[in-house]
Amino acid sequence: MPLLDDYKDMVGQSVIEELRVLSEHLKGASIKNVNSTAVGGGVAEILHRMVPLLRELGLDARWDVIKGGERFFQITKNIHNALHGADASVSADDFEYLLETNRSNFDNIACDCDVMFIHDPQPIGLVENKGREGQKWIWRCHIDLSVPKKEVWDLLKPYVERYDSAVFSAPVFSPELSIRQFLISPSIDPLSEKNRELARDEIERALSPFNLDLEKPMIVQVSRFDYLKDPVGVIESYKIVKENIDCQLVLAGGTATDDPESEIVLEKVREAAADDPDIHVLLIPSGSDTIINALQRAASVVMQKSLREGFGLTVTEALWKGKPLVASAVGGIPLQVKHRYHGLLCHSVEGAAYAVKQFLNSPEFGARLGENGREHVRHNYLLTRHLKEYLLLFIAVRHDADIITL
Repeated sequence: MPLLDDYKDMVGQSVIEELRVLSEHLKGASIKNVNSTAVGGGVAEILHRMVPLLRELGLDARWDVIKGGERFFQITKNIHNALHGADASVSADDFEYLLETNRSNFDNIACDCDVMFIHDPQPIGLVENKGREGQKWIWRCHIDLSVPKKEVWDLLKPYVERYDSAVFSAPVFSPELSIRQFLISPSIDPLSEKNRELARDEIERALSPFNLDLEKPMIVQVSRFDYLKDPVGVIESYKIVKENIDCQLVLAGGTATDDPESEIVLEKVREAAADDPDIHVLLIPSGSDTIINALQRAASVVMQKSLREGFGLTVTEALWKGKPLVASAVGGIPLQVKHRYHGLLCHSVEGAAYAVKQFLNSPEFGARLGENGREHVRHNYLLTRHLKEYLLLFIAVRHDADIITL
């Protein structure tokens, strides 16, 4: 696992020193993160990198995962979809079942740290354990809350307002609440296996099992198999491109323990891809970061055609690798991508296809935007910036101060 000093060549020594100065205000403080899965998805990925660095800075940083059964995760998936504005319903009985599952975790998840940092709706009910003097509770929402289904948000809101503060990824996600709010964007770790530089022979070796033609233009989307990532829409866009340009499509992703719909989506994707040998549907197991890295670096164009998106770390990854990027103008993606400067934003299947053809027909254009995108990530979306803002957050909530994160 990298140490803080390993990042100085990318971000500068002054950034590392600033982190150490900030951490002096939190020496010995205990911080507990709680989310719903240890593998799969951006939240777990960030915590795997963030927690060790917080410990290096002298904080007692911990991480627990809430446990639940099939019904619990189906309910939380429905909540997730409904908060994104999708047509999903959650009854009062469902929400009570979620709370009961949270209560059954009280014995396994000790809510005894100075700061309890609770991620997303799955463990939201743990706040019922709030009460220790001086303890602070933060709810960290990684979801696009710009147009949530009102009846579902109304179930969650009273619990959110029992926290001391809430954190959102973008201003547009921030609802009206009676508690303080902070805005903190997610990040990627440039030294992780998924994002480190790869030599050409490493790329070829990582991709050799998958029968890909590395000389043929390759469109790649990496994401969990989720309706909101619109993998079937990606296939439709690719087929439009294929009418004029000989190319191949790679849809690569995995499943997560907190997403019961992923197997259903994967089957639909396989059905849509069945008639074209140039469509490669790759079920990548957890921990296959070198493969994901190699796929993104081998891509002629990276896509992220989400229907809704909390932030979109696969977009950040592609920008960091300097790749031509086509992404939907939804959720946190427009925060990262200025159209025709960092990448191309789209609003439809046809728009995505048109953007992909632009890049495939003009590699110089794609290379120029890719270079802009990499510098944008360097200055705004690397782990060191994220770490700084979390330190400022913890200082602010412990001392009841206000900070503004720009």
